[in-house]
Amino acid sequence: MLGIEPASKTLMDYLGGKPLVMDKLMSMIREKNSEQVEFFTDSDLDSLSSEFVHWNGSGGLMQIGKIEHTMEGCACPMGAIAHDFLKHLMVGEGEWVLIDTEAGVEHFGRGIVEGADAVLVVVDPSNDAVLLAEKAAKLTEEAGKDFGVVLNKVDEKTQPVLEEMLEAKDLEIKGVLTYSPDLAQTNLRGEPLELTSANDELDKLITRIAS
Repeated sequence: MLGIEPASKTLMDYLGGKPLVMDKLMSMIREKNSEQVEFFTDSDLDSLSSEFVHWNGSGGLMQIGKIEHTMEGCACPMGAIAHDFLKHLMVGEGEWVLIDTEAGVEHFGRGIVEGADAVLVVVDPSNDAVLLAEKAAKLTEEAGKDFGVVLNKVDEKTQPVLEEMLEAKDLEIKGVLTYSPDLAQTNLRGEPLELTSANDELDKLITRIAS
């Protein structure tokens, strides 16, 4: 939907693939008797290899890796790679990096939040989403990071209910995205999103959060 094709390799592929990364991970843990392993050195956005980052104008897309086969094992190596990559990534003035994690709180345990400045949780109109946001807020506070939520797919009936529930839990609402049939159709067809007047509230929200 961002109009950016994936790069030829994921970050894990760039490092040699999951078996090699897992072997290096276990070796480093044994040698250092620590789970703090290092795969990268300090680097900025401009120095990242085009093998694992694909750019379209000023926007770039990078994938850490993913499960490709059944019985492949856990995603722990990907968590270790992401944690170390973010720790060494230097972001300049006017630049920002959005880390899209899987739904849930597993990434807190993997240390991904350590490399972030803030955590933003997308809350759809469901009680499960509110409970998850509350849990994420507590974990974010433990990590000493800023926290906020964005309401998503709401209408005139669900928005006030969600706002009341979140405010009762002292969760700050950073923005609101109402349900958009056009956006839903674009997503269903797998087409790239165009920030036109039809969805300028999304454009405004992104600009406000990024600033």
